[in-house]
Amino acid sequence: MAFLHQQPQLCLGFDIAKDTITVSDGTTTRTIANQRRAIRAFLKGYKHIDLVVCEPTGGHEGLLLEECLRAGIACHRADTLKVKSFIRSYGTHGKSDAINAGMLSGYGRERWAKLALWQAPDPDETRLRALVRRRQELIAMKVAEKNRAKAPGGCDLAISFEAVIKVVERQIQAIDAAIRELIANSSTLKHRAAICTAMDSLGPIVAAKLLAILPELGSMTRRKAAALAGVAQHPNDSGQKHGYRKIRGGRPDVRTALFMPALRAAAGKGEFAAFYKRLIANGKKPMVAIAAVMRKIVVTLNARLRDAAIPQS
Repeated sequence: MAFLHQQPQLCLGFDIAKDTITVSDGTTTRTIANQRRAIRAFLKGYKHIDLVVCEPTGGHEGLLLEECLRAGIACHRADTLKVKSFIRSYGTHGKSDAINAGMLSGYGRERWAKLALWQAPDPDETRLRALVRRRQELIAMKVAEKNRAKAPGGCDLAISFEAVIKVVERQIQAIDAAIRELIANSSTLKHRAAICTAMDSLGPIVAAKLLAILPELGSMTRRKAAALAGVAQHPNDSGQKHGYRKIRGGRPDVRTALFMPALRAAAGKGEFAAFYKRLIANGKKPMVAIAAVMRKIVVTLNARLRDAAIPQS
């Protein structure tokens, strides 16, 4: 991950909507169209821009990021929850495009040293992320239909539920095939997936999920990897009180993907079975031990991906 090395003199905050973009430098605010030509003309109006800060908006920020990359302007796509907390810290309760743009500019000026700069993702990684996201949506549809079929009165609509479930299952199979084909045809993904599946707790689908949801694996320290995956223990201490540490934050989808491999270790299978057994023998609660196994998987996988040499094409 790349970071700025000196404090930005000009930091622009961009609040992005489907059709418009509101821009602020902390003092003045203006609105432009969310179109490539308008964004390019706006950026050319400045002699030098040190940093651009925006939020993820379902892909509507794509044009801005592409044009900033083309112009050689450093960008940061901020975490929405962190920006909201930053805004609340000023006692600001109102919400508008202009307020958000101004606060994004301030966020960049104050937090610049710790803001990872956006880098263009690999097209194959982007495709994999879209496929994995669609698979998760289909799984959710399947579960919902099965729950409706089991609900009181569901017998009368059993044919309808069964038909929808079959269609969804065929779509899931098609997505799985597309994921396998994508990984097989991408040298980078194939190499990374091979490292993941070499860990006998991870199957091809779980490996694909982790590579899509946590593409930073292999480029972080062990603590950052655990925190980003949402499996790091956070202290809850105050004065003489030493509270119960909990895992929170990070990306919840990663915890979901790691839960079944951790349960496999709890069942005495896989390379982390001995680790789980040792935790239980030391008096750890089963759920605490499972969380520790999830953390161990992420940290180990991060180290293996970091140390593995990527084959030259």
